[in-house]
Amino acid sequence: MSNFFAARHISRRFCSDGTRPPSAFLRSTRKLGGKLSPADLRRCSSSVLSALPSSTATDRPRNAATPSEHERMKFPAAAVALTFALASTSSRISTPAHSFSLNMMSTQASSSARTNSRAAVGSKDASDDGGGGGRHPLDPIGRNFDNSWLGQLDPEDPSNRIKSLSYARGPENEDSLNRASRPVFNGHFVEVAPTPLRNPRLVLYSSDVAERLGLTEEDVTSEEFAKFFSGDVKGAFESHEESGHIDTRTWATPYALSIMGTRQSHNCPFGTGDGYGDGRAISVGEVVVSPEALDGPSSARYELQLKGGGRTPFCRGADGRAVLRSSIREFLASEAMHHLGVKTTRALSLVVSDGPNGNTSRRPWYSGDNKRTLPSMDDPRLARFSDEQKRQLLSQLAVQSRGDPDVMIMEPNAITCRVAPSFVRIGHLDLFSRRATKEMKSDGSGPKLDPSTPEWRELEKMIWHAAFREFPAAAYDPFHEKDDIVGAAKTLLNESMEAISTMIGGWIKVGFAQGNFNADNCLVGGRTMDYGPFGFVDEYNPLFAKWTGSGEHFGFLNQPQAGFANYAILVESVMPVIYEKLGEEEGEKVQSEIMEKAQETFQRKMDEVFRLKLGFDTDDAAADPVWETVEKLLRESRADYTMFWRRLTEVASEFPTLSSEAYGDMLDLLCGSDEVREGSSPFHEPLDAEYRSKFLKWIQMWRETLKLSDSSSSGDNNEVAERMRKNNPKYVLREWMLVDAYSKASKGDEYMIAELLELVQRPYDEGTEEQEKRYYRRAPDEALQAGGTAYMS
Repeated sequence: MSNFFAARHISRRFCSDGTRPPSAFLRSTRKLGGKLSPADLRRCSSSVLSALPSSTATDRPRNAATPSEHERMKFPAAAVALTFALASTSSRISTPAHSFSLNMMSTQASSSARTNSRAAVGSKDASDDGGGGGRHPLDPIGRNFDNSWLGQLDPEDPSNRIKSLSYARGPENEDSLNRASRPVFNGHFVEVAPTPLRNPRLVLYSSDVAERLGLTEEDVTSEEFAKFFSGDVKGAFESHEESGHIDTRTWATPYALSIMGTRQSHNCPFGTGDGYGDGRAISVGEVVVSPEALDGPSSARYELQLKGGGRTPFCRGADGRAVLRSSIREFLASEAMHHLGVKTTRALSLVVSDGPNGNTSRRPWYSGDNKRTLPSMDDPRLARFSDEQKRQLLSQLAVQSRGDPDVMIMEPNAITCRVAPSFVRIGHLDLFSRRATKEMKSDGSGPKLDPSTPEWRELEKMIWHAAFREFPAAAYDPFHEKDDIVGAAKTLLNESMEAISTMIGGWIKVGFAQGNFNADNCLVGGRTMDYGPFGFVDEYNPLFAKWTGSGEHFGFLNQPQAGFANYAILVESVMPVIYEKLGEEEGEKVQSEIMEKAQETFQRKMDEVFRLKLGFDTDDAAADPVWETVEKLLRESRADYTMFWRRLTEVASEFPTLSSEAYGDMLDLLCGSDEVREGSSPFHEPLDAEYRSKFLKWIQMWRETLKLSDSSSSGDNNEVAERMRKNNPKYVLREWMLVDAYSKASKGDEYMIAELLELVQRPYDEGTEEQEKRYYRRAPDEALQAGGTAYMS
């Protein structure tokens, strides 16, 4: 073909100009109407808030180039980029006297904590499942290793490894162990052994995941299990009678970085893009579980990956470790997402390096004094603005006024084993596509697509492997024997489109903000991963994010746009093989059709979210203006996202007859009362007369629209209420809960971890009286201000 380079930008065009996915809920929030215009907001910023301390927070990810204007999804009040001097705390780091350390628990306490953890996931007694009997505890996984990544893909070429060692950074004795930071110029993986933790102790595990792998309670609580999942992979099998025949190879993978549809390389420590990859995640095996074990029609493959397993060539100077605090967050969040019904990686185990001789790392974090301060509605500097304009300004400040850590703390190392059918990232395909087309020129001159190069073969292998791992029945089995890579690639793109858009729709449904949604953090199979900078929405803001580096482009309601940009990178990465086979004209046609379909798919998934949350059918467009109206009210009234939707569900349940006009009673039920139970109202401030009137009108609009729509039959609201209950969770994993849990764990009290694990398994249920009292509430006001809870870096 003649000029693939020019045609490849079709996918970029779709995510960068006016054709970005125009979700209905976004259309409603783009216009400022009679309120402050973007220019007005920028002009007023310095004069209104110049007295506030300057912020140290950044408005973009630390490893990101600033997205161009067309790469940002626009919102009215919240999404307009402001240039205020923001309230913040000092970024100066000091070393306090205290440290984050895990005290040794007594045998009784430790046993109690683990028992509660198992009870939380409904494990069964080991005597019931055939465990023990002299069988090695790791037999179910050791005998079923089938590492397709190593079998189907290519290792790093030895000559390239020697070349890269001249760039190596790190301890001299680590080169032989493949743990020195260095560029990796070719190959789909490098073999690297985890660095075992000292004094490993199992803190938490999921019996559901363990059972899927064929592991019993006795297996999981064995010494061998703690060894293996703390990084001592070979040592864990030393006592196995067939230890010499078990595949204990472990590996890390390279991938590329793309942010909001823009390919990056300059942030790589070597300036080439060859230094990105699994910096602290090491895969320790793929386990194929038989149909009999799964009680299903076919076998299943699960990859086991240790997060925090030590340095790899991609660690970029860091220590490759995770700490207990972040590991607790990762474990609980991934399990919470699973039970919320959002596709995700799972967590099998959490192992900590215990005791005074355990491994530790020093990390920057937040002191108790690190809090953001925002002006109030009656601040004299805001006097010349209307109440609505004040709310706009304060909403934006809440997003931007987030400080960096101000102390260094010592924390115990821990390793979480995350489990998924596959960890194939868009970044994997992105990397090998770049290499296969790196010699091409934008003006059409220079080399053309060349399927004879080693780089091209690596790209083709990566595409086949992604199809095999993620969509074997649809994208691999029908095409592989015929060597039809075009059919496989097109099917892969269609399946991934559906999966990624569905995942993001799930995020919006449950109020989840991933925080750093680059293409390397986006799995081809549409599975949530990388629970580092995540957060669940407390006070509603369309640009909500916990991470100070999220910027506007990774804000809560901008995630569909970020996901679409990631998908565009996937399309751009796979299209070379289609262009090479079909030619330029047909290739452009295929690419345009795929991107147009993707727009429609992402749009449809976003439309469905709020239709369901409001009790309508997925295809009932009558719900769209109802959402558009209430979205504005939620922004302006300081509403808790989760509690508002669940309270609205209660209204639907308590007033089942849609012809009822008891709108005042409905509003009272929606608002709840902090006098009855603290934090039980979804509103951080009581509604004044103006907003009570607005919400009354909106409730009437919502009910009358439902009554006239096809989403309810015969005016019966029961089906509406049930639809809402299934789409509006009562419990999500809020940051103040996690802070409480990991703070207690740092002092040896691990009970709350197990308590939260039990809670998040039934997020749509009413819960016990104690659970409702403790956890069905909006975030305490101090949690919306404190560093490490309201925001983090």
